[in-house]
Amino acid sequence: MNFFGPHRLPSYLVIMALAISTASPPGSSYHLVKQLRFGAAEGGHEYYDYLTLDAAKRRLYLSHGTEVKVVDADTGALVGNILDMKANHGIVLVDEFGKGFITDGGDDSVVIFDLKTLKVTGKVKTVAEPDCIIYDPSSKDIFTFNGHGHAMTVIDASSAAVLAVVPMGGTPESAVADGKGMIYDNNFDTNEVLVIDSRSLAVKARWSITPAGSPTAMAMDREHRRLFIAGRDPQFLVVMDADTGKVIQSFPISSGVDADAYDPETGLLFASTRDGLIHIFHEESPDNFTALEPIKTQYGAKTMALDPKTHNLYLTTSDFGAPPPPTPERPHPQPDPMDRIPGTFRLLIYAR
Repeated sequence: MNFFGPHRLPSYLVIMALAISTASPPGSSYHLVKQLRFGAAEGGHEYYDYLTLDAAKRRLYLSHGTEVKVVDADTGALVGNILDMKANHGIVLVDEFGKGFITDGGDDSVVIFDLKTLKVTGKVKTVAEPDCIIYDPSSKDIFTFNGHGHAMTVIDASSAAVLAVVPMGGTPESAVADGKGMIYDNNFDTNEVLVIDSRSLAVKARWSITPAGSPTAMAMDREHRRLFIAGRDPQFLVVMDADTGKVIQSFPISSGVDADAYDPETGLLFASTRDGLIHIFHEESPDNFTALEPIKTQYGAKTMALDPKTHNLYLTTSDFGAPPPPTPERPHPQPDPMDRIPGTFRLLIYAR
């Protein structure tokens, strides 16, 4: 375009147009760049849950039923497998101790492995069905959230000793640590966020997440003290003040949400759902988020990890059996989410 002809735009309009284009958040530009397929897990049961990224070492850990697959985050090449579990869920990495920790919900235990060799070095028993797992750098403890046990298990990250079992008064789900000594956990069946002191282990507050319900996903903007909590019934994502529990904003989302991720560099917030959508929101300010065009993914891709280096998004899913016949009440039925076809597990990588 020639801006120097007789019909050129006034310079201030050109400047304004450039400012608008560069300020637009890059949410809707995400697209699928790679799809990597893997074989069936040991035992043939197709199941998958959390993904965990080691951004520095460029390793991505994929929960896959009886195993955790470890792949190169940039190439997708398989680095190794951590085997012999029953039904794993969450993975947390603690570089300062050189250890990784995996919740095995089928065995009511936490599996410990060496970050360099990926070899299993130990196991710690928990109460029933450990699921989400996080590390708190303030207390240097591991926290597991045990669904059927309705409790939180606290493990010393250095010695692997169980320090306490703390009742949650409901079914705990996903959790985050603020790095300053507070832990926030979703209680699925009481529609609350629990605020827990990571040293005293006292539950300091219980905050309602209305209008959301049955919360399954949580992320945090630690700088601005904002929690992002997504629920399945009703299907909403809420933005909450992490110091007061005040719900600042809420947005409707699609069904089957299971993961949130916040990118502090871009100000983008993501929520992935089983329906095959990643909802995107942009942080205009800590009290003002706007919804952007969602990313269309694949059915079942409900768990997610964010790469803070490349800003890529990683999700896993599989193939499913045929959906039931349509009815007037359900003209577009989805497949049974438990009817996963063995040997169809795959990693999806989305980039801008």
